[in-house]
Amino acid sequence: MTSITRRALGASVGGLAFAGLAARAQAQAPAVKTAWPDAVETAAMIKDGRTTAEAATRTAIEAALKLQPKLNFLVASDFDRALDRAKPGGLSGAFGGVPFLIKDLDDFAGTPTRSGSRAMMALPPARTSAPLVDGYVRSGLNVIGKSSTPEFGFLPTTEPVGFGPTRNPWDLGRSSGGSSGGAAAAVAAGVVPAAHASDGGGSIRIPSSCCGVLGLKPSRGRMIGSRNELQVTNIGVQNVLSRTVRDSAALFAATEDSGPGARFKPVGLVTQPLRRRLRVGLVIEGGAGKAPSPEVRAATEAAAKLMESLGHRIETTRWPIAQTFINDFLLLWGSGAADAADSIGKMRGKPADGEVLEPFSLGMAKLARDAGPAALPATIGRLTQAAAAYDPWFDKGRFDVILSPVLAWAAPPLGEVGPNVPFDTLIERLIEYVGYTTYHNVAGGPAISVPLGWTPGGLPVGAQFAARVGQEGLLLQLAYQLELAQPWAGKVPPVRA
Repeated sequence: MTSITRRALGASVGGLAFAGLAARAQAQAPAVKTAWPDAVETAAMIKDGRTTAEAATRTAIEAALKLQPKLNFLVASDFDRALDRAKPGGLSGAFGGVPFLIKDLDDFAGTPTRSGSRAMMALPPARTSAPLVDGYVRSGLNVIGKSSTPEFGFLPTTEPVGFGPTRNPWDLGRSSGGSSGGAAAAVAAGVVPAAHASDGGGSIRIPSSCCGVLGLKPSRGRMIGSRNELQVTNIGVQNVLSRTVRDSAALFAATEDSGPGARFKPVGLVTQPLRRRLRVGLVIEGGAGKAPSPEVRAATEAAAKLMESLGHRIETTRWPIAQTFINDFLLLWGSGAADAADSIGKMRGKPADGEVLEPFSLGMAKLARDAGPAALPATIGRLTQAAAAYDPWFDKGRFDVILSPVLAWAAPPLGEVGPNVPFDTLIERLIEYVGYTTYHNVAGGPAISVPLGWTPGGLPVGAQFAARVGQEGLLLQLAYQLELAQPWAGKVPPVRA
């Protein structure tokens, strides 16, 4: 799931002043074995002449053409323009020539933004790019296309009716997660080293867990273009998915808001693993009191044991929210669906219906309308109280980070949480499935999915670590430590480039 509100067009400037950012990451960050060159290595190879931007772009395009029929992760290609940009002198910046994907919820000039919906099929290409997308372009990343998403990012699986399901490269019968499912599938399969993603209820962390990649959800107001998004209703944030910690750290440093008036002190480029011991709060049950599957419980407990082996102290804790929290979150989500349906109705001159919107989108809009106009302000009030309890939760338990599952299950079969499941049944499944990720969006705190676990059947299971608002640097340091202790970037799925 991701934000259903449009992002403010802030004039903030990211950390692109680090001209040698990728080179510093390569020189200073721990080296790990990877299945394919990551973004930092690819940038270095282009810079020192071991390859060219054009060759790197052609390799990514060839991989995309090979895997698109199997995975269906791409909804709009931009191959010709990408090859033109990759000509000598065409790209500069820390990541000059590194192939990249933009999620199809955000504008990239010259390509259409369809948001996974049949209602948006006829819209012309965007004339401008979203602020963070501009940041990626300025850093030299070469966009080869738009990655798939569920309709308006509403679901934690990427199975839009208008575009077909995106499949998981670890098992083609399984979901790649959502709403950044196309990005996760492409990164996991080696098409691109990293890809743009967004998260309004778990949409960076959920596909990361399903596909075995790394995904950091940043704090509210942290990234370029988001400094005015400070309300509890601004649940959507943006960042990347990657296979290595140094890629996530370097791309974060390149696009965090570091200009005058930035909400947070910039983290800068994190290159070293954690050097101190942490106090870790362990949560096993989801926010609605639901228990995870035995496989996910085992993977989470194994992550806790790994943390203990590294010298960290583990103590159990509970979410500081009422079990009614998820219903409030769903109403907030439904209000976004109602707004989207109203906008589409105005655009087409008649109410949005099943011809243009999926059953789940219509069901969420109806949920909000049935609640009545007085329900949303009361809901926002309760969510504001829940957000206020977030940092004090850490303080009361003297926790540095919270460890939990990302999801209640490993990647589900396609159709299990898809848009055509009867609405009441699907809501029940979602309350159980995604009970671990939504609180961080309401609270505005950072959280990361680290690919530490695997089911007996070979499906990845992410471990989620969360920190106080503004402490992305701590999560990246911890991720480096975990990457060295239990490497994952050398693992490859059965379907791959």
